[in-house]
Amino acid sequence: MNAIESKDAWSACDVARRVMQIEAAAILAVSTRLDARFDQACQLALNCRGRIVVMGMGKSGHVARKIAATMASTGSPAFFVHPGEAAHGDLGMITSADVVLALSNSGESDELVALLPSLKRLGIPLIAMTGNVNSTLSQESSVHLDVAVSEEACPLNLAPTASTTVALALGDALAVALLEARGFKAEDFALSHPGGTLGRRLLVHVRDLMHQGERLPVVGQDLPLRDALLEISRKGLGMTAVVDAAGLLVGVYTDGDLRRTLDLDIDIRTTPVSAVMTANPATIEASRLAAEAVQLMESRRINGLLVQDQGRLVGALNMHDLLRARVV
Repeated sequence: MNAIESKDAWSACDVARRVMQIEAAAILAVSTRLDARFDQACQLALNCRGRIVVMGMGKSGHVARKIAATMASTGSPAFFVHPGEAAHGDLGMITSADVVLALSNSGESDELVALLPSLKRLGIPLIAMTGNVNSTLSQESSVHLDVAVSEEACPLNLAPTASTTVALALGDALAVALLEARGFKAEDFALSHPGGTLGRRLLVHVRDLMHQGERLPVVGQDLPLRDALLEISRKGLGMTAVVDAAGLLVGVYTDGDLRRTLDLDIDIRTTPVSAVMTANPATIEASRLAAEAVQLMESRRINGLLVQDQGRLVGALNMHDLLRARVV
């Protein structure tokens, strides 16, 4: 019998619920204490001409790294500096144009306190996030944000749990408040996340994925159906555009049209493709987002689209192109 099984009426789920209830209550308690100091902290960050430098030791350092990353990805340039390394040269990364956000539950972390004289000499505003309003960091800060908790979720009341959760939540609140104040949009978010799903959906355009030039399947409307089938096979998109003598788009012939054609008693060597094509096909402008092409294909229940630019046929793409680009 292991240690867990030997405990009468012990439940991991009960422990988890207790932890979550304590941490949720701690966040709510801090939210009720928010006041003008939070507005002042936001204003300092908004007025910053440099970067928001986020610092913290131990568990607070881990939280500080996440806050810096969230700020940087939501329009508030920020980075993390380890306080211990700052005292051994990394302080040179911080300039007088920056703002420092320092996290310490006690407000007395030696490594942070040791940096205060240097920050003062540089005239750098300090936003302190601590659980002790009477601490050195609190007293020396330009703005103090109170993240005190009544108890940790740890049953020994020792391991940072509720306190780090509250600090993380307040850091998120600060980042989001700055995001809204800056008018940060989804398109801006995508620019800093080009490798993510949202980045691809908001940055990749149809023109980036379409087949064009020699890769574009196209036949004249008077050509026999046989030529259209050969073009579809050569270009591998499961369709071909059909154009008139002036090169204007008049229709499309697809694999689906081929299946329907098989039910007809026609000669593919003599029947013009215009007799069996789909007229007025769905098209999309080359400048549109690839995500819009996905929506159009899904709504029309089709697997391919012809692409136009100011009424001129310029390309084609299918769902496989969108899947390869991970837009879908």
